[in-house]
Amino acid sequence: MDTAMEAVVIERPGEPPRVRERPAPEPGDGEVLVTVAAAPITPLDRLCASGTSYFGVPEVPYVPGVQGVGVDAGGRPVWFATSAGMRPGDGSMRARAAAPAGDVVALPEGADPVLVAALGLSAVAAHMALGWRGGLAAGERVLVLGAGGVVGQAAVQLARTAGAARVVAAARSAKDRDRALDLGADAVVALEDADDVAGIAERMNQACDGPVDLVLDPLFGVPAAAALRALRPGGRLVNLGGSAAEISPIDSSTLRSRSLRILGYTNNDLTAEQRRAALEHVVGEAVAGRLTVAHERVPLADAHRAWSRPGRVVLVPQEA
Repeated sequence: MDTAMEAVVIERPGEPPRVRERPAPEPGDGEVLVTVAAAPITPLDRLCASGTSYFGVPEVPYVPGVQGVGVDAGGRPVWFATSAGMRPGDGSMRARAAAPAGDVVALPEGADPVLVAALGLSAVAAHMALGWRGGLAAGERVLVLGAGGVVGQAAVQLARTAGAARVVAAARSAKDRDRALDLGADAVVALEDADDVAGIAERMNQACDGPVDLVLDPLFGVPAAAALRALRPGGRLVNLGGSAAEISPIDSSTLRSRSLRILGYTNNDLTAEQRRAALEHVVGEAVAGRLTVAHERVPLADAHRAWSRPGRVVLVPQEA
């Protein structure tokens, strides 16, 4: 095996990465060596590399990448997770990576490695927030906030295949709303008026064509406050992010008058078995042609230019 390889390296927290030569990994006890085919740049990767996450300032230099797709030593296609940026050690954004055996999931034949990488833990979050946390039942109405992001795009499709009677997608740009319709949403809502809770809530109620049972919310802020006004009595909102704002102007009367439930979700609460089963489900949906997300394939050598690019970027090593 070569002693050096191409890798993305964070040299200083808060600065864009550079592509450098890095020693090839030597897998330890209980680890699997993976030849990487695709590694997504995720919000968690950027957050950890910024040095401002609740995991603390990472030890540098290190290779980022909390997940990836490749083949193991036996040629088996796999998805894998790492703790890069959260704990000392290197991640997936390199030609070869070592991952704990418990964090490696075999993939079925026919799985597109770049699409699986683009979906990854974002689609797992959408699937588990809808079902395991949100208790989605067939015949219910679902409102998906932030439908332009990977979580939102996945949630629109997964809610539909889970039997939702009506799926409404809320997004800021017209492009994202059009994509949501293409992905199966019954209607869309514009999130253009950043501070108008009442106006956004009115548009949501019109689009949903009846009280909503479940809101999937990766945004929080004003959109979440508006969405609560569209929920039926006893309805649920599952929050799994704060990309709009960390604080929401939620009014007590809306919560109390309808006995609403606001639930938090994080992938960190999943057991290894739950995460494996969820990943197998979303990959199965992708292989069947029922699940996709917008993504951009970029050579790993261009990682420094693509690091802050909007949308889901998937890095592909030259060897792949």
